[in-house]
Amino acid sequence: MTGGHWGHHERKPDVSYDSVADPRAILAECAGAAGLSPGMAAFPRTGTLAQRFQANPFLMAPMAGVSDAAYRLMARAGGAALAYTEMVSVAGLHYGGEKTWELVEPWDPEPDIAVQLFGSKPEQFREAASLVASRLRERLALLDVNMACPVPKVTRKGEGSALLDEPDRAADIVRSCLAGLRGAGSDVPVTVKIRAARRTGDAEVAPEFARAMADAGATAVAVHGRTASQLYRGEADWGCVERVVQAVDVPVIGSGDVRGPAEAVRMMEQTGCSAVMVARGTYGNPWAFADARRLCAGLEPLEHGLRQRLAAFACHVRLLDATHAHLARARSLAAWYFKGVPGAAAIRDRAMHCQTVTEYLELADELLGRIG
Repeated sequence: MTGGHWGHHERKPDVSYDSVADPRAILAECAGAAGLSPGMAAFPRTGTLAQRFQANPFLMAPMAGVSDAAYRLMARAGGAALAYTEMVSVAGLHYGGEKTWELVEPWDPEPDIAVQLFGSKPEQFREAASLVASRLRERLALLDVNMACPVPKVTRKGEGSALLDEPDRAADIVRSCLAGLRGAGSDVPVTVKIRAARRTGDAEVAPEFARAMADAGATAVAVHGRTASQLYRGEADWGCVERVVQAVDVPVIGSGDVRGPAEAVRMMEQTGCSAVMVARGTYGNPWAFADARRLCAGLEPLEHGLRQRLAAFACHVRLLDATHAHLARARSLAAWYFKGVPGAAAIRDRAMHCQTVTEYLELADELLGRIG
């Protein structure tokens, strides 16, 4: 018999995995071995946003194709103060697509969620803000407007980082979100995420643009220290984050090249930002948030050995299954969690051919067996 390692039902190799459909139960079973917490603290609801960040300033960034429910659950169990949805189209919400709503709604046991919206029409943002607030109620922690996405299929519609060229429209969008929230009886913060500038070689617009967004009512500004045309290449300019901190009176959330807990803490120290979004630094590392908090407290990060990494991978795969995500996403997880494992290339190749939860968990069991 195999499968006792991960807390799921024991099974013979030729028997289909008996899926546990409750993410809360999965975390309760897996958290200890995976070095995670089965309980998740809600994002504080009182005080200024800067005060709320003081308790825990480390946030799981919104990542297209990554920030699904399973990923958010792992991040929150790993100590993230807040986790963001993938980008949610306000046009998609306007036209009533249930697939769009699947991106918005948190899963138990997520206590709350940050919803990131994108689009270009202020009236659709107003409607979307009202709809999201009415549907999520107390589980909506904040609304973020994406003004940073550099992908051409987004920017050619005047969305994402294209809004850096239209500060007046961007300010109207912020005001429209606030109006939509008021109409729904909600006072959650509205924040924006921006980049240094639209194109490499252009003058930096982030500080002035951030001031305009704050004047329009944005409660915080997240800044990725690259231009949109850089995409994710080259180095992020943390000096840009610092200049935005100096330019505005609202909290600034730093973003870009935060590859782990040490960089998260260093960004805060170097730039004076109030919080940090961790994106690629969470790949195969759901503990990045708790480790960053330990560093802030003057403690060393914990060791996350192969046994714990395998347990976390198994937990993450089970959460994908329980939250109805496409299991093909587990292929990326395997590459991230198994990084540095002896024979990792062959293992990743095998993971590319896994089709079921059973097969992924059997692979993790086999690796665990190698280390005894």
